[in-house]
Amino acid sequence: MGVSVYRPMRGGRRGGSVVQPRHRNKLITPTRCDPMSAAPSRDWNVFKQIFADHWEPLQRAHPRYQTPYYDDLVAKMLACGNPEKMGYLEYRCLQCGQGTHVVAMSCKSSLCLRCAKVAVDTWVSQVSRVLHEGVIYRHIILTVPAMFRTTFYQHAADMLSAFMRCGAHCLDDFYSTVRGKALRGGYITVLHTHGRNGHYHPHLHVLATSGGYDAQGERWEHLQYLPYDLLRRTWQWHLLTMLRQTLKTEAMHQLVDTCFRKYPDGLVTNVQKGAVPTQAHSVARYVAKYVVSPPISVRRIDRYDGQRVTYHYRSHLTARVEHETVAVDTFIGRMVQHTMPKGFKRIRYYGVQAPKTFAKVQVAIRAALAKVEGVVKGAVKIIARLTYRQRYAQSTGRDPCICPHCGHEMGVWRIWHPTYGVIHDEGEVIKRGTYAASAHRAGP
Repeated sequence: MGVSVYRPMRGGRRGGSVVQPRHRNKLITPTRCDPMSAAPSRDWNVFKQIFADHWEPLQRAHPRYQTPYYDDLVAKMLACGNPEKMGYLEYRCLQCGQGTHVVAMSCKSSLCLRCAKVAVDTWVSQVSRVLHEGVIYRHIILTVPAMFRTTFYQHAADMLSAFMRCGAHCLDDFYSTVRGKALRGGYITVLHTHGRNGHYHPHLHVLATSGGYDAQGERWEHLQYLPYDLLRRTWQWHLLTMLRQTLKTEAMHQLVDTCFRKYPDGLVTNVQKGAVPTQAHSVARYVAKYVVSPPISVRRIDRYDGQRVTYHYRSHLTARVEHETVAVDTFIGRMVQHTMPKGFKRIRYYGVQAPKTFAKVQVAIRAALAKVEGVVKGAVKIIARLTYRQRYAQSTGRDPCICPHCGHEMGVWRIWHPTYGVIHDEGEVIKRGTYAASAHRAGP
C-alpha cells in the first residue's frame, strides 16, 4: 500500500484532493485528531468516486437520505486522507531540517473503508481489556429469518436496541436451562446488518462466556457442551416474543405465527466449536474479522464504469465466489442502508461483561474460577492499540518518523485543524524561546 507525503505550501495549507466531491459543500469537522494509516490508493478512489458521482442523484430519489447526518457521513468519507480538508500533523527533522512527513487526520465516518482497519485495531484493544482472564469464550451467531428483515429495516429505531437485548436474555435463559440453575453469562454483542452480498441481513455476533456466574452458590459454572437444538428453539422463542411486544400489530402477530409453523425446530444459530481461542491467540483478534468489518472491502470491487458496479463475494449457499453487477444507485443504497442511526451503539456489553458489573464481579469470578479444575490460564491476551507509527511500519516496512536524509527521529512540527486552525507550531515555539533567551542575555 503506497504512502503519500504532502509537501507544505505557503501558509501551511495543503492541496491535492484525490476526489473532487460533486455534492453540496460542507464544512468537514473531524471527530478526533487521529492520523490516517496511509494515503489513498486507486481502489480507495474507486469507492469514493462512486459516491462523488452519484450521491446527490440518489438523495433526490430517496428523500430519507436528505438529512445533515447522511451528508456529513458522505462528506467526511470523500475528504478522508486530504489534509487540506481534514487537518494534518506535520513531522519535521530538527537535525538536518530536510526530512518532512505529513499525516492527514482520519474522518471516522461509518462509510469510510479506509478507517475500517483502524476501527478493527481499536475494537480489538478495547475488547481484549474487558475479558475475564481464565474464562473460556465462544463465538455465537444469532440470525433473523428473511421474512422479518424488511420489518427490521423499516423500524430500525425501535427494533435494533430491543434485538440486541433479546440476544443477551436468550443466552442467559439458555445457559440456565442447560445447567438447571440461574446463571448470568457475559456477552459482548455486535450488531451486523449486512450479509456477504451486501443485502440487509440483521444478525448478532456474540462473544459469549462459555458458562455463567452462579450468584447463589458463588461459583463459576463452565458449560463444556452447548446443545445446539435447544439454542435454536430458545432463540426462536425470545426473538418472536420480542417482535410481538415491540410491534403490536395484527400483521406482526400473523408473521410470528407463520414463523412458528415454518420453523418448528427453531431458528438458525451458529456456535463456534471448541474454545475460542487457544492460549497462543486472542479471542478479540479471532472474532474481530467477523464483527467490525464494513459491508464491503475495496478488494471486492471489480469494476465501475460510471453506471454499474461489479463486485464479488463468497456465497454461503454455494461456497463459491459469486460476481454481481448492479446499478450504481443500488450499490450505494446497499452501502448506506447499513449505517446506524446517529448515536446508536453497535457494540454493547451485557451480563458480567457490562461496564457497571465488570469490576464488581471480577473478584468473585476469579475466586470462583480458582475452585474449578482445568481452567485455561492466560487464555485472554491483552492487545495494545496500534499507533499510527506502528500501523504505517507494518504496512510499508518503514518508520515514518525517521528522517530519510540523516536517520534521526523527526518530531511534530505543526498541527492544523480545519475548525480550530493552528493547534501547535513548533517554529513559533522555537522563535519565542530564542527571543526570550536573547532578551535574557541582553539584560543586566
